[in-house]
Amino acid sequence: MIAETVCSAVAAAGLGIAAVTAYRKKFLSAARIAAYSLVPLGLVMTGVIDWLADTAFSPTAWAGFGVLGLSWVLFASTRAVERRRGGTRKERKEARAAAQREAVAPAASAPSLGPGSQPTRPATAPRADAGDDFSDIEAILKKHGI
Repeated sequence: MIAETVCSAVAAAGLGIAAVTAYRKKFLSAARIAAYSLVPLGLVMTGVIDWLADTAFSPTAWAGFGVLGLSWVLFASTRAVERRRGGTRKERKEARAAAQREAVAPAASAPSLGPGSQPTRPATAPRADAGDDFSDIEAILKKHGI
């Protein structure tokens, strides 16, 4: 009974604030405030508030929340242990079998490259006019007084 009265008062106060906001020509904000203020009234009218009040003061409901919490802790801890170990027993066994099939000799740690696998670069002769490039640069610098 008290919850219904409080929720109705909150809704009425919210609608009053929305009216003042609309009077100030802020219609979008007024509509948003009106929407928020109607939520408690809707919860009272649907009976959600009564259900919450009955649940909040029920020892059986709190015991149920405790059981749900314990269940969540068990799920989370088993997932953490499974990740640390590297999966389920079947997954670990398959990974070990795959590792044994693809075992590499210790001396072959670096991959050996065949004679044709390295990219070849065309041999270029040194340019004969390399000195001309520097003389052009020197001329430009002298022109600017550097």
